[in-house]
Amino acid sequence: MNMMVMNMWQNVTGLGVDMSGGHFEYKQYQIGSIADDIEQLIIDNDSEELDDYGYQKGCHFTPDTVEEFKQALSVLRKAHVYAQRIDWLVSGDDGEDSFHRRLKNDLEKL
Repeated sequence: MNMMVMNMWQNVTGLGVDMSGGHFEYKQYQIGSIADDIEQLIIDNDSEELDDYGYQKGCHFTPDTVEEFKQALSVLRKAHVYAQRIDWLVSGDDGEDSFHRRLKNDLEKL
């Protein structure tokens, strides 16, 4: 796993810093990364600020479109949690009791 993905795991998701699992080849982090990107699009939507390349950061999507982005963000955050918890279960790092406990706890953090 590359360092950028590991830092994202530690600093963005809040799900933990333990490296375990591997059944899904850590692809659940890609789900989290997509969610992070969508969240940034929501944050920057109305921005007039320019990025490092001189392009406007804000896309100026309509409120209806931004609401759909927010729905997508919620679904992706949940998908990330589910993929992570299932990964640990099927990889043998968690038993069913800890799977259910950790899943509930992680979902409550969202």
